[in-house]
Amino acid sequence: MLSSAFQRVAALVVAYFVFHLTTAVASPAPFEGLDKEARDALADMTPRELVTRATPAAPHWVVYGDKYAPGTTGPPDASAIKGFNVFLLSFLLTEGAWDKAYEWTTLTAAQRATVKSQYAAAGIKLMVSVFGSTDVPTSSGADPIGTANTIAAWVKQYSLDGVDVDYEDFNAMDAGTAENWLISFTQQLRSQLPSGSYIITHAPVAPWFSPNKWPGGGYLKVNQQVGSLIDWYNIQFYNQGSTEYTTCAGLLTASSSTWPNSAVFQIIASGVPESKVVIGKPANTGDANNGYIAPATLAGCVSQAKSQGWNAGVSTWEFPDAAASWIQTVRASSWPV
Repeated sequence: MLSSAFQRVAALVVAYFVFHLTTAVASPAPFEGLDKEARDALADMTPRELVTRATPAAPHWVVYGDKYAPGTTGPPDASAIKGFNVFLLSFLLTEGAWDKAYEWTTLTAAQRATVKSQYAAAGIKLMVSVFGSTDVPTSSGADPIGTANTIAAWVKQYSLDGVDVDYEDFNAMDAGTAENWLISFTQQLRSQLPSGSYIITHAPVAPWFSPNKWPGGGYLKVNQQVGSLIDWYNIQFYNQGSTEYTTCAGLLTASSSTWPNSAVFQIIASGVPESKVVIGKPANTGDANNGYIAPATLAGCVSQAKSQGWNAGVSTWEFPDAAASWIQTVRASSWPV
C-alpha cells in the first residue's frame, strides 16, 4: 500500500492530470516538481487508472462469481462477461476468503494488476462480495466495526473497486437485531472506503423491504439511516416462494400478500431511489430454489420498467451460467449491448 503522504501527493497529481486532459492544454513536463517516488508510480499508471474510481452511473449490470470454473483462477476474461459492468468475487467471509475471492489472493500482484487493467479497459468494476448465505455475522457475535475494518483492509490490499454486502442473517432480521448491526457496519465500511473512490452495494432479499414486517424496521430502516452511503442494492427477487416475483407484474408492480409492497416500484414508492433498485435474478433454474425468469422474458420486464422511468439494472447469480450471451439477451429490449 502507498503511504498516506504519498497518497495525498498522488491525489493532487491526479487532479492536475485530469484538469489538463479536460482543457486540452499541452504540457512538455506534466510531472515537473514531483519526487522520484511519485514519478515512478505515475509511470506505471495508465491515464484511466489516474482517474478516481468514481461510482459508475446506472444502469448496473452485475454478475456474481463463486463457482469453480476449470482453467480459470479468479475472475474470467473480460470478453466472457461482455455486457456486464460489475463482477463480484464471492465470498469474503468473517473467517477469511473463499472460492473466487480466495482465488484472487493466489494470483501474483502483477497478475492481479493485469486483470484489473483489462477489466478497466472493458468498463468493468471488480469487487468482492462478503458474507453470503453461509455467514451470519450478527448471530455469531461479530463486531460490526472490526468486521468492517478487516474487510476494508482486504479490499485495499487486493486492489479491488469495492464491496457488495450480501448479508443473509435471517435469524437476526427476524429478531430485530440485524438493522443496527448493518447500520454500524456500513458507516464504518464507508469511513474506510470513501465514496467516489470505492463502491459499496448491499444485496438484501426483496421481502426485507416490506413495510411493517420486521421488528427492527428491515431494510427500509437501513436505507433511511445509511442509504446515502450505499451506491445501490442488488436485490434478491428469488428464493422467496415458488410463485414470488416470477412474472413481470409480480416483480415490478405488485408483490404477493406474503411479502407485501416488495416489488420494484413498491420499493421505490417506499423511498428507495429508483436508480438503486437493481433487479437480482438467478441465471438458470439450478442457481436458485425458485424465482427464475427466463432471460428473454426478463428482457421484457426490464424494458417495461425502463419505460416507467427505472434505470437501475440487473444483477445475477451466477457466472458461468450467466455470461455474455445471458446479459445480452436480458438487455436486448432496453439497453442493447
